[in-house]
Amino acid sequence: MKITIVGAGYVGLVSAACFAELGNQVICVDRDDDRVAQLRAAQVPIFEPGLAELIAKNLREGRLSFTNSMREGVRHADILFIAVGTPPKGDSSADTSQVLAAAQEIGAHLSRFLVVVDKSTVPVGTADKVRETIQAALRQRKQGASGGKRLPDFAVVSNPEFLKEGAAVEDFMRPDRIVIGVDGDAAGRKAETLMRQAYAPFNRNRERVIVMDVRSAELTKYAANALLATKISFMNDMANLADALGADIEQVRKGIGSDRRIGYDFIYAGLGYGGSCFPKDVAAICHTAREAGERMRVVEAVRAVNDAQKERFVARIEAHFDGSLAGRTIALWGLTFKPATDDVREAPSRHIVRRLVALGAQVKAHDPQVHSLEQLMPGESAAQLNRLRSHVTFVDDPMSACEGADALVIATEWKAYRSPDFGALRKLLAAPVIFDGRNLFDPADMRRLGFHYQGVGRRTA
Repeated sequence: MKITIVGAGYVGLVSAACFAELGNQVICVDRDDDRVAQLRAAQVPIFEPGLAELIAKNLREGRLSFTNSMREGVRHADILFIAVGTPPKGDSSADTSQVLAAAQEIGAHLSRFLVVVDKSTVPVGTADKVRETIQAALRQRKQGASGGKRLPDFAVVSNPEFLKEGAAVEDFMRPDRIVIGVDGDAAGRKAETLMRQAYAPFNRNRERVIVMDVRSAELTKYAANALLATKISFMNDMANLADALGADIEQVRKGIGSDRRIGYDFIYAGLGYGGSCFPKDVAAICHTAREAGERMRVVEAVRAVNDAQKERFVARIEAHFDGSLAGRTIALWGLTFKPATDDVREAPSRHIVRRLVALGAQVKAHDPQVHSLEQLMPGESAAQLNRLRSHVTFVDDPMSACEGADALVIATEWKAYRSPDFGALRKLLAAPVIFDGRNLFDPADMRRLGFHYQGVGRRTA
């Protein structure tokens, strides 16, 4: 099958590489000439386990190519996936301008029946706008054309992605479900047939395709992320209660996770969620509800708990030092929002760094993928970066960060942090103090090793 992916960002690259790996002829379109040149040379600008190898292999074997020409991408495709960014606007709504710009260009170059797929996370009703935008471009072409030649037909489909950063290739290749939203007309039925064909290799063990109407598919993505975020904030609320009552949230987690109706996924207490999806999508669904005259009371609370969790953690560090961090040095392990990615968007570490610096501390930071303030704080002004630069140092290994530090803070659960040499760590720290925002260690073990240890919802050791 001939597939085009519009957008060489995270979702676009994973989708392009995985579809190519299955034998499809895939073109990935991106307007950034530098990014296209990088990708043609198999230089992948994002870190995702297994992705670079997959792109290099399929480039070499001729199933994957990159271009900046939308015309080439549209003329190539049986199915075209729009996988451009939908960043949050100031009012928390999703910015769909890139999606609609892609739709306009599709209409300008459409020459035969095409399935246009919204792969980007978009508000309910976006497929209607994409359809209207393509139709407007086609009408404009017809007005400027000589003769009465009939313009080509198309269908707009919603096919939300459910990829976890750090495991995206595996998620794409072995999906829990494949949601396809189609219209019930003839074009929609034809689109469903082609989409089923594209995803047939994923259904060898069992049927994973769930077909529904377009608006329900659009809402499914937001509902899924909102529910997962709810589990995280619920556990953080419970962890704070456990702290107040002297209970251990890890024991509580095991007790409730064993219930199959609840499960163990997304019930780890910690610093809250971050990344490119949950914060943006939680905010967007609240905005969508307000526009529809409704309120997402639970989801609004989820957002509030998540925002407060990071500050609560910093307040505990401040309280340990009797309300003053001036002149203190804090070692910080982990800067990405989760392990196995280089994504720092909405990462709890960003808030922690800013607050520690504001409170007068020096920060010595380590992360396997983040090595500079420019990486940690993209988009910050030069003046703000310079203010932070005098207080934040990046080091090449975790233990170096701890040398002479008054405390160690753990903000991301990278595997490299799970089994340190505790004897060496205790000697390196000026005081054996650990604030663990990811509950990597057992408080009783840390007590025996001579550490003052504070997790999230764990009994202080």
